[in-house]
Amino acid sequence: MSELVLLSENESCATLTLNRPEKHNSLVPELTAALNQHLAALSKRSDLASVILNANGRSFSTGGDVKGFWEAEDRITYSRELVGALNEAILALMALPCPVLANVHGPITGGSLGLMLAADLVAISPKTFAQPYYSVVGFAPDGGWTAILPDRIGARQAGRILALNERLEAEQLIALGLADALCDDPAEQVRQWQSEMGRMVQGTLYAAKRLLYAERAETYRKALECERQAFIDRISLPEVSEGMRDFLALNS
Repeated sequence: MSELVLLSENESCATLTLNRPEKHNSLVPELTAALNQHLAALSKRSDLASVILNANGRSFSTGGDVKGFWEAEDRITYSRELVGALNEAILALMALPCPVLANVHGPITGGSLGLMLAADLVAISPKTFAQPYYSVVGFAPDGGWTAILPDRIGARQAGRILALNERLEAEQLIALGLADALCDDPAEQVRQWQSEMGRMVQGTLYAAKRLLYAERAETYRKALECERQAFIDRISLPEVSEGMRDFLALNS
């Protein structure tokens, strides 16, 4: 099996690449474990000016792999571990001392939105869109859809998006302030940001990030844990099993 998260370094920048392209970089325990392992190592580095987060393939990430939940022998344990690991990754990205720059070149759905929400700057392509899909399958929202998104766009708007399973196109993501640049080549935009920040006083960037997230971190942690518990509470319900079965049949 190939590495599910690749780590590369260039001078004072580290790049994390989700590498499950044949499955649209959907989240499974092995992928989140690899991501958290890399993030734990990067959190100890004082020489990094930025961390870039991107993905191989056509999709950035389509959230939790529904087939993984469907085939799990113990869905409660599987959900507890996977959603918990995703929460850990979101909080770890926010806690990194340097800016996180996300290159989101394609769809980002389900809990993977949390990876985008955790980034400090986000560049997207015209093909990028975000969509929850929870009400289609029956899962409870995770990945910050209720824990972080309302802090960015308001609870009423976040609630409407979840209730109607709204697809947020690239222009909407910009208008809502969930992304910072819309361009044909988001990777190039990320490189420009990286270059610009490389000329700045790193200590100031680190201080700004700490101040922005210091008080919010504990609030997000508690809210993400509430999401995880709600996910666990629903995963064994008959309607969720039916939703997973129908989703997999439709997307087989």
